[in-house]
Amino acid sequence: MPKHGKKVRQAYEGIDRLKAYEASDALGLVLERAFAKFDETVDVAVNLGVNPKYSDQMVRGAVSLPHGLGKTVRVVAFCKGENEEKARAAGAIEAGGDDLVEKIRGGWLEFDKAVATPDMMGVVGKIGKILGPRGLMPNAKTGTVTFDLENAIKELLAGKVEFRVDKAGVVHAPIGKVSFGVEKLLGNMRVLVDALVKLKPASAKGTYLKAISVSSTMGPGIKVDVASLRRAE
Repeated sequence: MPKHGKKVRQAYEGIDRLKAYEASDALGLVLERAFAKFDETVDVAVNLGVNPKYSDQMVRGAVSLPHGLGKTVRVVAFCKGENEEKARAAGAIEAGGDDLVEKIRGGWLEFDKAVATPDMMGVVGKIGKILGPRGLMPNAKTGTVTFDLENAIKELLAGKVEFRVDKAGVVHAPIGKVSFGVEKLLGNMRVLVDALVKLKPASAKGTYLKAISVSSTMGPGIKVDVASLRRAE
């Protein structure tokens, strides 16, 4: 079995792996145990009581976090005409149609998010096999297929997070940086969880929020008492 390094072992010391901590305490432990030299990202994993193999139990959406994500987001826009100028003015690093598609086909993928006007989705579909696996495909359900490109781009730049439940029924999403501190991270996590609750499928039975854990990029995962997170409101 591979052995963990000294810093990793120290990060886990004193943590009860079976205990679900109060939300603020869990985040406090995450910040306390972060040991990387860079400002680690804090992620949340939410285990939902859904079966994603059924289309009516697929949970997918996007939410704007009140405190952002603490990182620079590079956005491209698939559009044409005057929308290209509007997209660039709103903060897109690239905007265009067939020319942008060909650039991406040529191997350029130096962006984090993509938006598109509805009339451009036929063009975007040509590179669906490139964008899809990387989570870069614009989608109406996450607000990235719209004629209101300016607002969509500004939301992404401000810290809008897209999420989608995986095959195991878990949603993974970033909620900020270690440098944010407990209060801002808690605020972001609460908004994300609230968004998930609002998207609960009518066909989902039993407990919906089954388990929640938080972790930093290099640190240990800490279980969160779901009830305490809801009380934090």
